[in-house]
Amino acid sequence: MNPAVTAVVTAFRPDARLTEVVRSAGSQCARVVVVDNTPAGEPGVDALPAVADVAQVLRPGTNLGLAGALNLGVHEASPEHDLLLLDQDSAVPAGLVERLTARLDADPRIGVVGPVPWDADADRPLDPRAAHRAPLADLPVVITSGMVVRRAALDAVGPFREDFFVDCVDQDLCLRVRGAGWRVVQDATVRLPHSLGDTRWRGVGPFRLRSTSHATWRLYWTARNGTVLAREHWRREPVWVATSAALQAYVALTVLLFEPPRLRRLATLARGARDGWSGRADPAMRPGGAR
Repeated sequence: MNPAVTAVVTAFRPDARLTEVVRSAGSQCARVVVVDNTPAGEPGVDALPAVADVAQVLRPGTNLGLAGALNLGVHEASPEHDLLLLDQDSAVPAGLVERLTARLDADPRIGVVGPVPWDADADRPLDPRAAHRAPLADLPVVITSGMVVRRAALDAVGPFREDFFVDCVDQDLCLRVRGAGWRVVQDATVRLPHSLGDTRWRGVGPFRLRSTSHATWRLYWTARNGTVLAREHWRREPVWVATSAALQAYVALTVLLFEPPRLRRLATLARGARDGWSGRADPAMRPGGAR
């Protein structure tokens, strides 16, 4: 157990996998805080009684979004602790916290350190580029689940961005941490089994693309928040912005080819990009139960 780390776990309509996530985090961290975004009246963490045996459970009764849930959990965490961030289906492999916090201890300039998200079924990194990186690689961003955040870095840059609601919350934090002079790194020796959700390879023969099939409202936030970050960081992080724009174009292509209703989903992407450019957010794009 690492006495200087609090795990913050976000949940939304969780299933039994959350129990293992909490147990694995509890075996490596001093505290575990679970924030359950499940709307009031629906079964949430209360249907998993073993979770409360290990973790402090917060249930606001409405969907605060990922950023809101993280902020609530961080507020409840011990103020002197660094933070391990997890979602509801990423159990912590043995030794992950010890190995990632060792990176923080070795270099006070590191503000965020993450593992390599790993496709356990295919036994390979979810991002093929990870296989060609150094054992400790400086990156513009790492994903939320499994990242360890130095508390001083988070205090320096401020809370998670609640107007983002869900997508790109991790990217925004990492870019702000880098902008404040800290390093964001990925430890290639530490793997975290992780799922991208309902992803499928579609096409014929060698002409195949990976389609995520996210809900239409998620497409709005992906486009909206990605555009906000591109507008804010294109001078400081031009390579990351160009890569992000290419990924957005890839998403639009997979929607056009494989994901009906195509016109409606493409229109949602366009609306998200428009709102991201203007800096507004459409509250109608929050799913049911969100405030």
